Amino acid sequence: MTALLLALGVAILLVCLGLGLWYALPRRFVEVGSVAAAYDRWTNDQLLERLWGEHIHLGYYGLPRRRRDFRQAKVDFVEALAHWSGLDQLPPGSRLLDVGCGIGGSSRLLAQRYGFELLGVSISPGQISRAQALTDAPGPCRFAVMDALALDLPDASFDAVWTVECAPHIADKQRFANELLRVLKPGGLLVAADWNQRDDRQRPFNGLESWVLEQLRVQWAHPAFSSIASFSANLEASGQPLEQLRTGDWSRETLPSWGDSVLEGLRRPGAVLSLGPTALLKGLREVPTLLLMRWAFARGLMQFGLFRVQLQSSTQSSTVSSVMG
Repeated sequence: MTALLLALGVAILLVCLGLGLWYALPRRFVEVGSVAAAYDRWTNDQLLERLWGEHIHLGYYGLPRRRRDFRQAKVDFVEALAHWSGLDQLPPGSRLLDVGCGIGGSSRLLAQRYGFELLGVSISPGQISRAQALTDAPGPCRFAVMDALALDLPDASFDAVWTVECAPHIADKQRFANELLRVLKPGGLLVAADWNQRDDRQRPFNGLESWVLEQLRVQWAHPAFSSIASFSANLEASGQPLEQLRTGDWSRETLPSWGDSVLEGLRRPGAVLSLGPTALLKGLREVPTLLLMRWAFARGLMQFGLFRVQLQSSTQSSTVSSVMG
């Protein structure tokens, strides 16, 4: 009994310490360097990779939702998004750009499944270094450090652009949309999936919702969240000739990811404990944000938005130009 009470006391102390660190030491967005620094730390301490594997994004559980291993759900997410968007219909050898590629899990999977050539970019040198270490070379995947607001790439150079859970870290959403579409070839396809806040024009945020959104921003270096409608407007205002813009919402399909993100620490305790007490504190520090994310997505305050944009082909653009001329 004494040992049990001691263990319970230590657990309560650790939870209180984690909560104290969470609230007292937020990771606010200051400028693009603060995002790079945050992801460098998350990558270099290996905690996320040890717990979640090579895919640092949510998983897909379908509707009706079914039990899935968290890591398999992440693989399922990539394949489901490729199918929803029609990306899986592009021919082998198509050139894809993965913006916000993390440690390269999605890039490697897309190259393996569909025979695409991938360039993955991230603002984090730590992520790019780890992606390169995990990827066989030479091969269809390359990685480079780049700012998503100033891609060092020519216009119209990719058949498709893929970006998942990147936009919340971007301050200038219009410039982000412009860059994503600028590097697409005529007829090219943009596939995006992101955390979006509810459109508050019809229902303003109440005090609790505003506090939750503030914590979701400052704890993970997010300058701001778009709504699905506002980012759609950014895409439409890019100046590129759009043939089609389609959106979706996978809030329900991805919701179990937030609970699984926490439970992975219990399922794989060695992954945390083997990194030492500092990793344990870091893990505990992330739990409140993960639980707030689940609360926000379950209540519609946050939405998991999907975006599929296809540019007009060069033939269509020439026809439109000649008619307007």
